[in-house]
Amino acid sequence: MTIALREASSVPLQTKYDQLIALARNVPAAKTVVVHPCDESSLRGATEAAELGIINPVLVGPAASIATVAARHKLDIRRYEIVDVPDSAVAAAKGVELIRQGRGELLMKGSLHTDELMHAVASSTTGLRTARRISHVFIMDVPTYPETLFITDAAINIFPDLDAKRDIIQNAIDLWTQIGLGTPRVAILSAVETVTSKIPSTIEAAALCKMADRGQITGGVLDGPLAFDNAIDPEAAMIKGIKSEVAGRAQILVVPDLEAGNMLAKNLTFLAKAGAAGIVLGARVPIVLTSRADSVRTRMASCAVAVLYADARRRTATLPAA
Repeated sequence: MTIALREASSVPLQTKYDQLIALARNVPAAKTVVVHPCDESSLRGATEAAELGIINPVLVGPAASIATVAARHKLDIRRYEIVDVPDSAVAAAKGVELIRQGRGELLMKGSLHTDELMHAVASSTTGLRTARRISHVFIMDVPTYPETLFITDAAINIFPDLDAKRDIIQNAIDLWTQIGLGTPRVAILSAVETVTSKIPSTIEAAALCKMADRGQITGGVLDGPLAFDNAIDPEAAMIKGIKSEVAGRAQILVVPDLEAGNMLAKNLTFLAKAGAAGIVLGARVPIVLTSRADSVRTRMASCAVAVLYADARRRTATLPAA
């Protein structure tokens, strides 16, 4: 299934998110462990996603606090299972434990710090690690850009090395393809579009492209190094004389490090009024990792992407052996 999410630049903000949410409503709801939903935004995001039929939440946190937030903001949580634990740290550990027990297909961050949740996820003994590097993808709805944009990694890996970047790229490609968006065009960003020893990220970009040529990264079309302008603007790519399937039309932007990615995502959010949904990949299950400042709509878009990915994984797991 290939779904085009391309809109004219004049369309209202969030229309790409509307389509993702609509797609998620057409697949079975995913059992979702929601960790410490003890403020309005996180609890409302979970309950509204449940009301749309996207998720089936299990609320893990202090039951009294969850009930207080629900009553204060008139949220009906009577239908949802609540696992009562005393605080956010225990909630993170319990949420991960429930996933390990097979009681959830998704893990969703509530009103706790990201480090607290990811500490439980990344534990070598009781966490959700796999052989793949854990990484984060921003799913950006930029009203002035015709494509849905992925930015990775801007939240988990601070200064990833070449091997980590391979996994970061593969995680993002897998997400793009598995939720039905086709074959992605992947731009590996640096400050310039030429390879130079003075800027190490250009050398890594070139190496990653060669890794794709040799089948070490699969499922996407890669190009790099590319500067941001010639990755997303066809005229900028033409002026620089760059001819590739990716230049000027990138769909996945791979940043050199977390600082660059975080600034890029926030610039788009605050200057271009983009939406920034978020999901963590590479663990046993997709993790909906949102900011406490995110709107309920952005949380729902994050849920929608995670649910579509979980559904694809579910269907793949049930396919008969060849």
